[in-house]
Amino acid sequence: MSDVRNFGAAGDGVRDDTESVRHAVAQGDGTLAFPPGRYLLTGTVEIPLGDRGPAAIIGSGGTATIVMASPGPAFRLKGNHRGTGNPRTVNDRIWARERMPALRAVAVEGAHAEADGFELVGTMQPVFDAVAVRRCRHGIRLTGRNRNVLISNCHLYHNTGVGLFLDGVNLHQINVTGSHISYNRLGGIRIERSEIRNLQITGNDIEYNNAVDHPGLESEPTAEIWIDTTAEGASVNEVAIASNTIQATASEGGANLRIMENPGTGRTPGLITVSGNVIGSQQNNVHLTGCYGIAITGNTIYSAAGRNLLAERCRALTVGSNHFRRHTPEFGTGVRLVDCVDSTFTGCTLHDASEAGQASGASLLELIRCRRVNVSGCVLTGGAPYGVDAQDCVDLSITGCTVAEGDDRPEPRAKGALRFTGKGSGNQLALNTLRGGVEIGEEAGVGE
Repeated sequence: MSDVRNFGAAGDGVRDDTESVRHAVAQGDGTLAFPPGRYLLTGTVEIPLGDRGPAAIIGSGGTATIVMASPGPAFRLKGNHRGTGNPRTVNDRIWARERMPALRAVAVEGAHAEADGFELVGTMQPVFDAVAVRRCRHGIRLTGRNRNVLISNCHLYHNTGVGLFLDGVNLHQINVTGSHISYNRLGGIRIERSEIRNLQITGNDIEYNNAVDHPGLESEPTAEIWIDTTAEGASVNEVAIASNTIQATASEGGANLRIMENPGTGRTPGLITVSGNVIGSQQNNVHLTGCYGIAITGNTIYSAAGRNLLAERCRALTVGSNHFRRHTPEFGTGVRLVDCVDSTFTGCTLHDASEAGQASGASLLELIRCRRVNVSGCVLTGGAPYGVDAQDCVDLSITGCTVAEGDDRPEPRAKGALRFTGKGSGNQLALNTLRGGVEIGEEAGVGE
């Protein structure tokens, strides 16, 4: 009694199967089993976990497609868990009837501009495995309160909204692994107005999430991974973004990874690490605003229309052992830190070998109004006009770096290795290898 055809579903893509599937939810054994076919829905199928007991939506090896032809999600799972991940907060009845709803080996395809794939509210330990969502608005949307979410081996592909949308959700423990999240117009993984702890994004291919491949739809600033905690009460902590390929086509105002924090809320932001990823080909590859305590290490970050790394008003930023480069001639490379304090930039390589130099005319490493920032052990070559360009900085230390013009362009564009301008104080240069001119303004405060 789990096969939806036993409840009248045709699976021919023509007859409306909505009521048959709802009947299977109400009278079946908890498993919605979809044999091969195309199942047309003209309304959301609600699954009230507390009423029906443990539930699962299972396709036949990926051969079943749900065609959602109305606004809203094809499936909405609603649970009643109000505790945390701590066992002491788990209600035994909720555990017995609601734990681990499983969604496996099924595809959802949108046939309405506002159709979504899946929406989860109040669930505990849901598992997505081998699920595909295509041509919907949002692929998977989590809202309300959810706990312990696993998403693996999924395809969230070519949707007009967001692939995985964490939208006003209170969520602890979520793992996103081994999935293909791409060509979604408003972002691959997007977090807004949420309180989240323990988010792991590992081993995924997250790419081309903008409007370029959505002809006729408006372009909006977006990102492959977008974390926005600027709303009142929002916070995202304990995040690991590791071993992904995060790539795109450049779009106006776009980024591969965008993190926007609000340090003035009284809730300490941060506890985020970005490690071992390949990140490239957007307006800005990594764009940080108002962030605290973020570590960016061991990544290859390449080809940006703007900057490989743009950090604004950040504190306690640790950037180490990354490779920044230009990969395609039409893009640029470089790092820009603006109004950043108490941060380190260590062991990185920055290289620009293009004939044209930066489209923006910027130097490889720009430090604007920064305080107490250490730059050490870096190699910067091919910068034009400069390798390191510091303006209005205080207590800036540049030590043990190699900065070389490396300008073998037919028309040399480099003006020097290093420049300090504006008003500053307490800035130090020591034990660097500088190949090219050094320009230090009278009020730059170098060597004080």
